[in-house]
Amino acid sequence: MPFFLQTEGDRQGDLDNTFTLPSYFRTDAAIFYKRGRFRTALNVKNLFNLEYFENSNAAFGVYPGEPLTVQGSISWEF
Repeated sequence: MPFFLQTEGDRQGDLDNTFTLPSYFRTDAAIFYKRGRFRTALNVKNLFNLEYFENSNAAFGVYPGEPLTVQGSISWEF
């Protein structure tokens, strides 16, 4: 099962440096199985359901990151 780590340090929230977005450390994971033409996968974003701010636009506000998200897929190759 591969894990993917995304880190972001403290950064300025706008061009005038009036506020700072805090740092975060997000973990994603994926697991898959393939046999012949059959494939199934399960992807998990934000594994530990961390609350974080992805980015900001001073004119419109601060954008939070996605909460825990699980996506599954099944496919058959023709």
